[in-house]
Amino acid sequence: MFKMQHAKRNGSLAFLIAAFVIAMAIPQTANAQFTVNITIDENGHGQLTNSAGVNETLPFVLLTDPGPGGLTGAETYGLLNPPGLIAGDLLIDEGPGVLSDVIRFNPTETCFVGNPGCLVFYSDKSDGSDSLADIGFPTALYANALTVNEVGPEGNNGFTYTPTAGQPGFVAGAGGPVTYVIRSDSSVPEPSSVLLLGIGLGAVIFIYRKRVGRVVQLHQTPL
Repeated sequence: MFKMQHAKRNGSLAFLIAAFVIAMAIPQTANAQFTVNITIDENGHGQLTNSAGVNETLPFVLLTDPGPGGLTGAETYGLLNPPGLIAGDLLIDEGPGVLSDVIRFNPTETCFVGNPGCLVFYSDKSDGSDSLADIGFPTALYANALTVNEVGPEGNNGFTYTPTAGQPGFVAGAGGPVTYVIRSDSSVPEPSSVLLLGIGLGAVIFIYRKRVGRVVQLHQTPL
């Protein structure tokens, strides 16, 4: 079975854990196959869905990565005991020889409630640190590493990855293919964008109130 748990922060960093099981022995038809989709981004937004109707938020935490050359404070998602997870690094290239992200799979790392199996998201910090993953890259890599090309324009880019046997992130006991949807953008407005949006909204509100005030004055002025 592919066991997953959903953990949420509560008050003073305590977690409320809701345990659930993704059944492997699902009746199949000739045209149907059990599938798992995992979507993650640079700011701790992770979601797991499958063809059996499961739709759960993945827990994440900032941890020291125990993998080769791992960094401290690495954005780490709990995959929570996926059976037969293959260790390795997925290297995402945004141009000829330009690395934008590293997605690392650590099968024996325990990042949530005693369940091994974690995914670590590293992103470059050449343009500053505007997301949790922007801490640079590990100083060493797994021998099992695969390079793929990023897809999409800056700000709306990423990669969809379905590993095959032996590749990083492959889950041998999943009962069907596991697909990772990796969003290389942060999926939330950058702090500077939020500030500009706030200033713009403030200006619109000010102009609106000023115009309404003028209309009120005109109606109140005796003829």
